[in-house]
Formats: sequence, structure tokens, C-alpha cells
Amino acid sequence: MGRRTPLYDSHVALGARMVDFGGWDMPVNYGSQIEEHHAVRHSAGVFDVSHMCVVDLRGARTREFLSHLLANDVGKLREPGKALYSCMLNEAGGILDDLIVYFLDESWFRVVVNAGTRDSDIVWMRQHAASYGVDVIERAELAMLAVQGPDARTRVVKLLATTEREAVLAQGVFFGRQCGDWFVSRTGYTGEDGFEVVMPAGDAPRVWQQLNDLGVVSCGLGARDTLRLEAGMNLYGNDMDASKHPLESGLTWTVAFKPQERDFIGRAALESIRAAGINNTLVALLLDDRGVLRPHQRVVVDGVGEGEITSGTFSPTLQKSIAFARVPVATANVVAVDIRGKLLRARVVKAPFVRNGQILVS
Repeated sequence: MGRRTPLYDSHVALGARMVDFGGWDMPVNYGSQIEEHHAVRHSAGVFDVSHMCVVDLRGARTREFLSHLLANDVGKLREPGKALYSCMLNEAGGILDDLIVYFLDESWFRVVVNAGTRDSDIVWMRQHAASYGVDVIERAELAMLAVQGPDARTRVVKLLATTEREAVLAQGVFFGRQCGDWFVSRTGYTGEDGFEVVMPAGDAPRVWQQLNDLGVVSCGLGARDTLRLEAGMNLYGNDMDASKHPLESGLTWTVAFKPQERDFIGRAALESIRAAGINNTLVALLLDDRGVLRPHQRVVVDGVGEGEITSGTFSPTLQKSIAFARVPVATANVVAVDIRGKLLRARVVKAPFVRNGQILVS
């Protein structure tokens, strides 16, 4: 038996198919994964993301600590509630995790890390926080729900105090706001608008039911994966891990090399890699032939070499198979993917495939 979120009994009561995910018992779907996917693209769906870990960082030198810990620059965070996406690297430039960090005040920042790396992340953060006098506080007593889709925000605010609703609806993308015991952030992992809501664990089952009563569809990890891949978002453990660096993982944009004097963990390694030139890069693929792209399938680049699918699925929105693949940097516009011994044609396209309900590739 794996770890369980505060919503485990609710998922079982709703007939969810439960699977192991990073050591957690999580719902993969509640019936039709395709219907859950379309609900998010066209209306609203709710996901249990309580397996992800909320960590509060407190201390007078927290900003200085995060400036050293993260590849992106928390110096960009000046307005309370503003969030930043970043990788946390080891000394070799390998990606220990990707995370979101929120600036709440100068002595309090909040980070949300992935489920599979939460324990090692906390150990790593505490190891480096000690010399800055920063407390690393795991908020295990909290749950988190992701409510996503074009109707998501208007549904969520109905559960808030009337005095909070106008401000929350006006809140910008990648901003979080404390609303009583809840922390409501305009973030997500689906390519649609919506909120991620952190709340006391005891609130979660009631709120899930209230959202269902408002027409928000219960959604599992299956739909979350097809949605995030359509949206061109990396998955830790598939598209990057500690053996890969951001420059070969489509995440160069998350590395802030300026200001030059900022000495973040992994900087020296990344600068050496950048100076020497990278060998591989992460690209988006669209399969022209019939078939389904899956992780670890071989990608053949004529006259250049080979690569590998890192994430792949059949896109319910495009009705075609899509993927991320790590391939040689000299890869042009067309590759072949080995699917059960047959080489099928796929095109290199610009991610994302879908955002805000709009198909962006053809």
C-alpha cells in the first residue's frame, strides 16, 4: 500500500481506478479518461494534487538562499504572491526537480515540489539552508486541488467568502493569494486557465464534493498527462531527471545566467556545457502515420543519428499522436519513430500543441 492523500476515500467512493504513482495511491481515471480530458478543455475539471509537497521557507535570508538554490532568479519576484517556475540542480547541472516558488514576504517563500522527489528535495534544501539560517517546513497537513478549464475560476470563487471573490478573479497569472485558510494560485499543468488551491487536509473531501455539485468533473492522472503533454509541459522522470540538464531538456528559458555574479548550484557546469555546445535537445513531435507514440521508442534521424521518445500519447484534442523526444541537435524537420519494428514518419513541430483550447499545430 502506498501513501494516501486526504481524498483517497473520496476517490474510491467515486469509483476511481487507483494506481501507484511515485509511491502514492492515486486515481488514474473515474471512468472515461477521454471525457475527463475534454471536460478540462471545454469546461472545468478537478484533480487531486495533494501528493505534491508544499514547503514553506522562513528566515531573514530566504531570498539569498533561493538565489543560490535555484537556476531561475528569485530576484524577479518583487510583488507579494508572485510565482516563478524553476529547476533545482545538482552541482553537475542535473535536474533534481522542477518546482514553483512563491514570494509571500521577505522572510517567507513557499515552494511546491513533485511527489516522487519530495523526500530527497527536502533533504537537499535543508542541507543547503542551514548556512543561511532558513527553516525548511514541510506542510504535510495541507491538501491541494487543481481546478482547471475555461470555467474553473468562476466555479472556484463560488466557494470563497464574498469579500474575496472580486480580488481572486482579478488575480494575475502566476500569482497566489491567501484567502483565509486557503492559498489560491492562478497556476496549473493543463494549458488551461484555473486555480491550484492549497487548503487544510480536512477541507478537501467537502470541497471536492462541492465542486462536483457545481459541475466540475473529477479527473485523474491519465487526463492530467494528456493535457500537460498537449500543453507542451515537461514531466519530471520522463522528460528530465538528475542525469539531464535544462539545456537538453527544453528548459533553457528557466535558467537565469544574468546577473553574472549570482552563483547558483550547477551554474559552473551549465556554463561549461553551454560553451562546449550541447549534443542533444528536446523537441515536440507530431505523428503523420497511424500509431501511438510512447516513451522509450527509438527515433531515427536520417544522416544524423538516433534519439528517444521521452513522453508520448494519443492527443484527444488533435486526434493524432504527439510526443517529446530527445534527439541530436542537428535534427531537422522530419524523423522516423520505430513503432513495433516499423519506422513511421513524424514531424518536428513547435510546442505547445494546444493552449487555452486552441490547437496550435497542424
